Amino acid sequence: MSRAFVFPGQGAQTIGMGRALAEAFPAARAVFDEVDEALGEKLSALIWDGTIEDLTLTRNAQPALMATSIAAVRALEAEGIGVESASFVAGHSLGEYSALCAVGSLSLTDTARLLRTRGQAMQEAVPVGVGAMAALLGLDFETATEVAQEAAQGEVCQAANDNDPAQVVVSGHKAAVERAVEIAKARGAKRALMLPVSAPFHCSLMEHAAAVMSEALAGVVIHAPKVPVVVNVRAEAVTEPDRLRALLIAQVTGSVRWRESVMWMEGAGVTDFWEIGAGKALSGMIKRIAKEATTRAIGTPEDVAAAKG
Repeated sequence: MSRAFVFPGQGAQTIGMGRALAEAFPAARAVFDEVDEALGEKLSALIWDGTIEDLTLTRNAQPALMATSIAAVRALEAEGIGVESASFVAGHSLGEYSALCAVGSLSLTDTARLLRTRGQAMQEAVPVGVGAMAALLGLDFETATEVAQEAAQGEVCQAANDNDPAQVVVSGHKAAVERAVEIAKARGAKRALMLPVSAPFHCSLMEHAAAVMSEALAGVVIHAPKVPVVVNVRAEAVTEPDRLRALLIAQVTGSVRWRESVMWMEGAGVTDFWEIGAGKALSGMIKRIAKEATTRAIGTPEDVAAAKG
């Protein structure tokens, strides 16, 4: 049985995530301490005792979700389940950084600082209220792409996340995304709804953020991963450090090809997907993509104990 470790993206955050892991495993606690030190602030206090509004701010959510994922990785390692037990790793959007940290390509300190920079840059790329994102449910990727193109009308509207066979997220100018919602309904979408996000991620409006990340990534060392990383923008495994760096930059404006990534891993023999960190959103998507696959969420000490069993 071949296994993949997958790492969640923005939207999975909850107040209190990772606290039980930190209390049960010194190695997990050390992750939060190192992230606090890297950022020069008590992000852990915000994660465990702050408000969901503050935690959901992109600049906070991105390093917080990564810290929770890596804490879960360290807890698994403490129980003798290393990342090397996986054939592949992958992450959804910011989760790709968690994956790269888990397999030793990026240091934890660098990952935390990169995600703080990425979160701020993505937030600042477009003034609040100018951009938006919407989920189109019940349409395949091809139809959703046609909807986005029809809705653009000279503005930006692009398919940003190909999440599973019946969920595509579009991103761009607010008016264009609103048009996409109405067109999608007319094209037979089961539901089409605006998402509560602060910026239009994974579309060409993020070009400023991509430039910021290009500069930030130029200043960090990327090592060859211990386990191949299935990257968002290519939906295939990559191990070469310079290519990983270039694809992280491309990811800011590029589509998250999650459906194809899961299909690629299934085609490479993966039968078991472990979602490492907060929530179970990826597990739901995976079950809709790879019907025969099994999924497991690892976010609490109980989850770690069950994985060991």
